[in-house]
Amino acid sequence: MDGVKPVQTPMATSAQLSQSTGKPHEDATLYRSTVGALQYATLTRPDISYLVNKVCIFLKAPTDDHWQAVKSILRYLKATVSHGLLLSRSSSNRLMAYSDVDWAGCIDDRKSTGGFAIFMGENLISWSARKQPTIAQSSTEFKY
Repeated sequence: MDGVKPVQTPMATSAQLSQSTGKPHEDATLYRSTVGALQYATLTRPDISYLVNKVCIFLKAPTDDHWQAVKSILRYLKATVSHGLLLSRSSSNRLMAYSDVDWAGCIDDRKSTGGFAIFMGENLISWSARKQPTIAQSSTEFKY
């Protein structure tokens, strides 16, 4: 990864990964081991959690399009090597939570992906991103 061009965004927002796009990747073992390493990186880099979740879906049968997405994440990590999960002393004990979900975002099974982030003061203390187990038939907006 020494000679690659770093990028400031990990993946295009319009990128739609699917099981049916692209030709099968010639080295599925390399794909799996690289995605496994990215899973460990999400412990201190929650900014890539959603994207790593997206490429993990295709571990069984990766294609060249999926490999391009993994390489894009790696190029983003190279550009943002100084970023990470930092905990700092804070005088505020204010608890803030954010949540979001995409409605039927996976084009293969039409399931939604939801996530949340919880902050205490300025420190991120918990986060999650996962695909919902059921297909959403409708959506509701809630504001608090």
